[in-house]
Amino acid sequence: MTDSSYPHLLPQIRALADAPAEMRIRRIRADRWIGYARAEAALSAMEDLLTFPKRTRMPNLLLVGPSNNGKTMIVEKFRREHLCGAETDLREGAIAVPVLKVQMPPAPDERRFFSAVLEALGAPDRSNDRLAAKQDMAMRMLRATNVRLLVIDEVHNILSGSRDQQRRFLNLLRWLGNELQIPLVAVGTSEALRAIQSDDQLANRFTPFSLPSWRHDAEYLRLLNTLEAMLPLRERSGLEEPAFAQKLLNAAEGILGEVVNLVTTAAVAAVAAGEERIRIERIDDIGFIPPTERRRVAG
Repeated sequence: MTDSSYPHLLPQIRALADAPAEMRIRRIRADRWIGYARAEAALSAMEDLLTFPKRTRMPNLLLVGPSNNGKTMIVEKFRREHLCGAETDLREGAIAVPVLKVQMPPAPDERRFFSAVLEALGAPDRSNDRLAAKQDMAMRMLRATNVRLLVIDEVHNILSGSRDQQRRFLNLLRWLGNELQIPLVAVGTSEALRAIQSDDQLANRFTPFSLPSWRHDAEYLRLLNTLEAMLPLRERSGLEEPAFAQKLLNAAEGILGEVVNLVTTAAVAAVAAGEERIRIERIDDIGFIPPTERRRVAG
Protein backbone atom coordinates (compact mmCIF):
# COMPACT_ATOMS: atom_id res chain seq x y z
CA MET A 1 0.00 0.00 0.00
CA THR A 2 1.04 3.63 -0.46
CA ASP A 3 1.72 6.02 2.40
CA SER A 4 -1.60 7.77 1.64
CA SER A 5 -3.46 4.59 2.61
CA TYR A 6 -3.20 5.53 6.29
CA PRO A 7 -4.14 9.23 6.54
CA HIS A 8 -4.76 8.95 10.30
CA LEU A 9 -1.04 8.28 10.89
CA LEU A 10 1.95 10.63 10.86
CA PRO A 11 3.83 10.42 7.54
CA GLN A 12 6.87 8.77 9.16
CA ILE A 13 4.64 6.11 10.78
CA ARG A 14 2.60 5.15 7.67
CA ALA A 15 5.38 3.00 6.24
CA LEU A 16 5.35 0.90 9.42
CA ALA A 17 1.64 0.10 9.19
CA ASP A 18 2.31 -2.74 6.70
CA ALA A 19 5.16 -4.18 8.78
CA PRO A 20 4.77 -7.56 10.55
CA ALA A 21 2.86 -7.55 13.83
CA GLU A 22 5.98 -8.20 15.95
CA MET A 23 7.77 -5.15 14.54
CA ARG A 24 4.74 -2.92 15.06
CA ILE A 25 4.26 -4.11 18.63
CA ARG A 26 7.89 -3.22 19.41
CA ARG A 27 7.31 0.25 17.96
CA ILE A 28 4.09 0.71 19.93
CA ARG A 29 5.87 -0.19 23.18
CA ALA A 30 8.84 2.13 22.57
CA ASP A 31 9.17 5.41 24.48
CA ARG A 32 7.96 8.44 22.54
CA TRP A 33 7.89 12.18 23.07
CA ILE A 34 4.41 13.69 22.85
CA GLY A 35 4.55 17.45 22.77
CA TYR A 36 1.87 19.53 24.48
CA ALA A 37 1.61 23.12 25.64
CA ARG A 38 2.56 22.67 29.30
CA ALA A 39 5.55 20.48 28.46
CA GLU A 40 6.81 22.99 25.90
CA ALA A 41 6.43 25.76 28.49
CA ALA A 42 8.51 23.73 30.98
CA LEU A 43 11.23 23.20 28.36
CA SER A 44 11.21 26.93 27.60
CA ALA A 45 11.54 27.77 31.32
CA MET A 46 14.57 25.48 31.62
CA GLU A 47 16.08 26.99 28.48
CA ASP A 48 15.82 30.42 30.10
CA LEU A 49 17.65 29.12 33.18
CA LEU A 50 20.40 27.58 31.08
CA THR A 51 21.21 30.92 29.45
CA PHE A 52 21.08 32.87 32.72
CA PRO A 53 24.38 34.66 33.51
CA LYS A 54 26.23 33.66 36.67
CA ARG A 55 25.39 35.68 39.73
CA THR A 56 25.54 35.24 43.50
CA ARG A 57 21.93 34.08 43.79
CA MET A 58 20.80 32.01 40.83
CA PRO A 59 17.14 31.38 39.96
CA ASN A 60 15.85 27.81 40.29
CA LEU A 61 12.81 25.85 39.13
CA LEU A 62 10.64 23.30 40.92
CA LEU A 63 8.84 21.03 38.43
CA VAL A 64 6.01 19.51 40.42
CA GLY A 65 3.11 17.20 39.59
CA PRO A 66 1.57 13.79 40.27
CA SER A 67 3.68 10.68 39.86
CA ASN A 68 3.89 9.41 36.24
CA ASN A 69 2.58 12.68 34.82
CA GLY A 70 5.48 13.40 32.45
CA LYS A 71 7.98 15.29 34.66
CA THR A 72 10.93 12.94 34.17
CA MET A 73 10.31 12.66 30.42
CA ILE A 74 10.40 16.46 30.12
CA VAL A 75 13.73 16.85 31.93
CA GLU A 76 15.20 13.87 30.08
CA LYS A 77 14.25 15.42 26.74
CA PHE A 78 15.87 18.69 27.84
CA ARG A 79 19.04 16.85 28.88
CA ARG A 80 19.26 15.01 25.54
CA GLU A 81 18.80 18.25 23.62
CA HIS A 82 21.89 19.68 25.35
CA LEU A 83 24.41 16.89 24.95
CA CYS A 84 27.81 18.35 24.07
CA GLY A 85 30.10 15.34 24.00
CA ALA A 86 32.38 16.94 21.43
CA GLU A 87 33.27 19.85 23.70
CA THR A 88 36.11 19.43 26.18
CA ASP A 89 37.36 21.47 29.09
CA LEU A 90 41.07 22.00 28.56
CA ARG A 91 41.80 22.29 32.28
CA GLU A 92 40.89 18.66 33.00
CA GLY A 93 40.39 17.14 29.55
CA ALA A 94 36.82 16.36 30.63
CA ILE A 95 33.83 16.14 28.30
CA ALA A 96 31.48 19.09 28.72
CA VAL A 97 28.10 18.26 30.31
CA PRO A 98 25.89 21.35 30.07
CA VAL A 99 22.90 19.68 31.74
CA LEU A 100 23.40 17.04 34.42
CA LYS A 101 20.48 14.98 35.71
CA VAL A 102 20.78 12.99 38.93
CA GLN A 103 18.22 11.12 41.01
CA MET A 104 17.72 11.95 44.63
CA PRO A 105 18.61 8.98 46.88
CA PRO A 106 15.68 7.21 48.64
CA ALA A 107 16.59 9.20 51.77
CA PRO A 108 18.37 12.58 52.15
CA ASP A 109 21.88 11.14 52.41
CA GLU A 110 24.67 13.48 51.31
CA ARG A 111 27.22 10.71 50.62
CA ARG A 112 24.79 8.84 48.37
CA PHE A 113 23.86 12.07 46.62
CA PHE A 114 27.46 12.89 45.73
CA SER A 115 27.93 9.25 44.65
CA ALA A 116 24.97 9.75 42.26
CA VAL A 117 26.61 12.92 40.89
CA LEU A 118 29.91 11.11 40.29
CA GLU A 119 28.12 8.18 38.63
CA ALA A 120 26.15 10.52 36.35
CA LEU A 121 29.43 12.16 35.31
CA GLY A 122 31.11 8.79 34.69
CA ALA A 123 33.69 9.53 37.37
CA PRO A 124 35.24 6.88 39.65
CA ASP A 125 33.49 6.65 43.01
CA ARG A 126 35.13 4.85 45.91
CA SER A 127 32.19 3.79 48.06
CA ASN A 128 34.20 3.88 51.29
CA ASP A 129 35.33 7.48 50.88
CA ARG A 130 34.28 9.90 53.60
CA LEU A 131 31.65 12.53 52.78
CA ALA A 132 34.26 15.29 52.53
CA ALA A 133 36.25 13.33 49.92
CA LYS A 134 33.14 12.52 47.85
CA GLN A 135 31.96 16.11 48.02
CA ASP A 136 35.35 17.48 46.96
CA MET A 137 35.61 15.06 44.02
CA ALA A 138 32.03 15.76 42.89
CA MET A 139 32.47 19.52 43.01
CA ARG A 140 35.74 19.34 41.05
CA MET A 141 34.04 17.19 38.39
CA LEU A 142 31.00 19.47 38.19
CA ARG A 143 33.34 22.38 37.47
CA ALA A 144 35.62 20.43 35.11
CA THR A 145 32.68 19.27 32.98
CA ASN A 146 31.25 22.80 32.92
CA VAL A 147 27.82 21.77 34.20
CA ARG A 148 25.55 24.77 33.68
CA LEU A 149 22.29 23.36 35.03
CA LEU A 150 21.73 20.59 37.58
CA VAL A 151 18.46 18.60 37.56
CA ILE A 152 17.62 16.67 40.73
CA ASP A 153 14.77 14.19 40.21
CA GLU A 154 12.60 12.65 42.96
CA VAL A 155 13.24 15.57 45.34
CA HIS A 156 10.23 14.56 47.45
CA ASN A 157 12.49 11.81 48.87
CA ILE A 158 13.86 14.51 51.17
CA LEU A 159 10.81 13.99 53.37
CA SER A 160 11.67 10.32 53.97
CA GLY A 161 14.50 11.33 56.30
CA SER A 162 14.51 12.59 59.87
CA ARG A 163 13.99 16.29 60.56
CA ASP A 164 17.75 16.72 61.01
CA GLN A 165 18.52 14.87 57.73
CA GLN A 166 15.98 17.03 55.90
CA ARG A 167 17.52 20.23 57.29
CA ARG A 168 21.05 19.17 56.31
CA PHE A 169 20.03 18.23 52.78
CA LEU A 170 18.10 21.46 52.23
CA ASN A 171 21.20 23.33 53.40
CA LEU A 172 23.20 21.29 50.87
CA LEU A 173 20.90 22.35 48.01
CA ARG A 174 21.29 25.99 48.97
CA TRP A 175 25.07 25.60 49.23
CA LEU A 176 25.30 23.88 45.83
CA GLY A 177 23.56 26.76 44.08
CA ASN A 178 25.74 29.33 45.83
CA GLU A 179 29.01 27.48 45.33
CA LEU A 180 28.57 26.54 41.67
CA GLN A 181 26.51 29.60 40.66
CA ILE A 182 24.32 27.46 38.40
CA PRO A 183 20.53 27.03 38.35
CA LEU A 184 18.96 23.96 39.97
CA VAL A 185 15.85 22.23 38.68
CA ALA A 186 14.14 20.16 41.36
CA VAL A 187 11.60 17.58 40.18
CA GLY A 188 9.01 15.78 42.27
CA THR A 189 5.47 15.32 43.51
CA SER A 190 3.51 17.81 45.61
CA GLU A 191 5.56 16.61 48.58
CA ALA A 192 8.62 18.15 46.88
CA LEU A 193 6.90 21.53 47.09
CA ARG A 194 6.28 20.96 50.80
CA ALA A 195 9.93 19.99 51.32
CA ILE A 196 11.31 23.05 49.52
CA GLN A 197 8.86 25.44 51.15
CA SER A 198 9.85 24.21 54.61
CA ASP A 199 13.03 26.25 54.13
CA ASP A 200 12.25 29.97 53.73
CA GLN A 201 15.45 30.75 51.84
CA LEU A 202 14.99 27.91 49.36
CA ALA A 203 11.30 28.70 48.92
CA ASN A 204 12.29 32.17 47.70
CA ARG A 205 14.79 30.74 45.21
CA PHE A 206 12.64 28.02 43.58
CA THR A 207 9.83 29.03 41.24
CA PRO A 208 7.14 26.30 41.22
CA PHE A 209 6.03 25.02 37.81
CA SER A 210 3.07 22.66 38.04
CA LEU A 211 2.09 19.79 35.77
CA PRO A 212 -1.45 19.17 37.02
CA SER A 213 -3.62 16.15 36.33
CA TRP A 214 -5.31 16.22 32.94
CA ARG A 215 -8.90 17.29 32.28
CA HIS A 216 -11.23 16.59 29.38
CA ASP A 217 -10.43 19.71 27.37
CA ALA A 218 -9.10 20.70 23.95
CA GLU A 219 -5.46 20.11 24.97
CA TYR A 220 -6.28 16.57 26.12
CA LEU A 221 -8.08 15.79 22.86
CA ARG A 222 -5.10 17.10 20.87
CA LEU A 223 -2.86 14.83 22.91
CA LEU A 224 -5.01 11.78 22.08
CA ASN A 225 -4.96 12.72 18.38
CA THR A 226 -1.18 12.98 18.43
CA LEU A 227 -0.79 9.70 20.30
CA GLU A 228 -3.08 7.85 17.88
CA ALA A 229 -1.13 9.23 14.91
CA MET A 230 2.06 7.68 16.35
CA LEU A 231 0.70 4.14 16.67
CA PRO A 232 1.07 1.96 13.52
CA LEU A 233 -2.50 0.64 13.49
CA ARG A 234 -4.05 0.29 10.04
CA GLU A 235 -7.45 1.69 11.03
CA ARG A 236 -8.46 4.85 12.84
CA SER A 237 -9.52 4.32 16.47
CA GLY A 238 -11.07 7.73 17.17
CA LEU A 239 -9.58 8.13 20.64
CA GLU A 240 -10.65 11.79 20.75
CA GLU A 241 -14.36 10.98 20.41
CA PRO A 242 -16.10 12.22 23.61
CA ALA A 243 -17.13 8.91 25.18
CA PHE A 244 -13.82 7.23 24.30
CA ALA A 245 -11.71 10.14 25.54
CA GLN A 246 -13.64 10.29 28.83
CA LYS A 247 -13.35 6.55 29.40
CA LEU A 248 -9.57 6.70 28.95
CA LEU A 249 -9.28 9.73 31.22
CA ASN A 250 -11.34 8.10 33.98
CA ALA A 251 -9.39 4.83 33.86
CA ALA A 252 -6.05 6.69 33.90
CA GLU A 253 -7.27 9.02 36.69
CA GLY A 254 -6.06 12.04 34.75
CA ILE A 255 -2.39 10.97 34.73
CA LEU A 256 -0.52 11.36 31.44
CA GLY A 257 1.69 8.30 31.84
CA GLU A 258 -1.34 6.17 32.66
CA VAL A 259 -3.18 7.40 29.56
CA VAL A 260 -0.18 6.46 27.41
CA ASN A 261 0.21 3.06 29.13
CA LEU A 262 -3.50 2.29 28.70
CA VAL A 263 -3.56 3.25 25.03
CA THR A 264 -0.29 1.39 24.38
CA THR A 265 -1.62 -1.79 26.02
CA ALA A 266 -4.85 -1.54 24.04
CA ALA A 267 -2.95 -0.96 20.77
CA VAL A 268 -0.75 -4.02 21.34
CA ALA A 269 -3.87 -6.10 22.06
CA ALA A 270 -5.49 -4.80 18.86
CA VAL A 271 -2.49 -5.80 16.71
CA ALA A 272 -2.25 -9.21 18.39
CA ALA A 273 -5.94 -9.85 17.77
CA GLY A 274 -5.77 -8.65 14.17
CA GLU A 275 -8.34 -5.91 14.85
CA GLU A 276 -6.08 -3.01 13.75
CA ARG A 277 -7.87 -0.40 15.85
CA ILE A 278 -8.55 0.22 19.53
CA ARG A 279 -12.19 -0.38 20.41
CA ILE A 280 -13.85 1.31 23.35
CA GLU A 281 -15.63 -1.91 24.32
CA ARG A 282 -12.28 -3.71 24.67
CA ILE A 283 -10.78 -1.27 27.19
CA ASP A 284 -12.22 -3.09 30.20
CA ASP A 285 -10.84 -6.43 29.00
CA ILE A 286 -7.13 -5.72 28.54
CA GLY A 287 -6.12 -6.07 32.19
CA PHE A 288 -5.35 -2.42 32.91
CA ILE A 289 -5.42 -1.67 36.66
CA PRO A 290 -6.02 1.99 37.60
CA PRO A 291 -3.27 3.60 39.71
CA THR A 292 -5.43 3.96 42.85
CA GLU A 293 -6.26 0.27 42.78
CA ARG A 294 -2.59 -0.65 42.26
CA ARG A 295 -1.59 1.43 45.28
CA ARG A 296 -4.30 -0.21 47.37
CA VAL A 297 -3.10 -3.70 46.43
CA ALA A 298 0.54 -2.72 47.06
CA GLY A 299 -0.37 -1.29 50.47
